[in-house]
Amino acid sequence: MVRPPRSPAVTDPREPLNFLAPGFVSLVGAGPGDPELLTLRAANRIAQARLVLHDQLVDPAILALLPPDAERICVGKAAGCHSYEQQAIIELMLGLALAGRPLLRLKGGDPYIFGRGGEEAQALAAAGVPFEVVPGISAAQAAAALAGIPLTHRDHAQTLVLATGHLRADGGSGEPELDWPLLARRNQTVVIYMGLAALPVISRELMAHGRTAGTPAALVERAARPGMRTLVGTLATLPELAQAQGVRSPALIVVGEVVGLRAALQAVAVAEPLLG
Repeated sequence: MVRPPRSPAVTDPREPLNFLAPGFVSLVGAGPGDPELLTLRAANRIAQARLVLHDQLVDPAILALLPPDAERICVGKAAGCHSYEQQAIIELMLGLALAGRPLLRLKGGDPYIFGRGGEEAQALAAAGVPFEVVPGISAAQAAAALAGIPLTHRDHAQTLVLATGHLRADGGSGEPELDWPLLARRNQTVVIYMGLAALPVISRELMAHGRTAGTPAALVERAARPGMRTLVGTLATLPELAQAQGVRSPALIVVGEVVGLRAALQAVAVAEPLLG
């Protein structure tokens, strides 16, 4: 039996018709800054991009790899960039993609490690926008390796913890709200992103929760970029050292016995001096 064709659905004439398929979005990790540390896939996406939303922390050397005619929109919070709140970035990204425009969302480090890539991916998925995530070398990986600090070591650190020292906008304490007993455990390495401003608090709380004042600790400033430098001290001395040396963001804090290996490992390392 042949069924009669179905009647076409009636469309409300007041509703706008949308014949555009969403544009494909690439959430790409640009790595820590050095173009040589880009993944091949990230480099390919950058070379093919026509519309780019990039964070302020993406190094100019990587932006220079974009096609000359690519449209660039800086969504970071610094001179030369518009100051976008995260929700505004998401709305801009969705608006462009739903208008049928493929775009590259370029983020420093790895999109899913303190890059808020998870929130952006959630928004894309909820809106039905096709997307991919291209991993990048994280700032923690690059900073530690180039500074001569292994993040894990059989004799010193069987656990690696990554944390953020940045205070959430909705926080009320004026201090990072972290799981201090967890971070203060022995035989582990702790890497803290965005913690420079809170370094005195971080040092105080780790010691208050069991870490000794003499625990090796380091600050890695401008990892994998020209002008990179590493300051080594202890939990007790690092805040004063950072202030005396005028350390500026971006900088990562590394805490643990593995920091003590730097003196031996840097004797033959050549990567850091070559960065200038």
